[in-house]
Amino acid sequence: MKLHYYPETDSLYIELRADAAAETREIAEGLNADFDAAGNVVGLDIDGASHKLDLSHLEAIDLPIASLKAA
Repeated sequence: MKLHYYPETDSLYIELRADAAAETREIAEGLNADFDAAGNVVGLDIDGASHKLDLSHLEAIDLPIASLKAA
């Protein structure tokens, strides 16, 4: 899983899988879900992220993380 923040558009993309998106659906205002060809969710895009989320803090609880990278 990867988190991508784009300050120029103030959007946060949560990449759940590295598979290519075949379809995007708006599931709520400002929240889009990307699906692969098999219908599996591969990512979530949150528009206006800094107004909807606290981007200054990230917490992972009980995740079996093998590696953690920060760019």
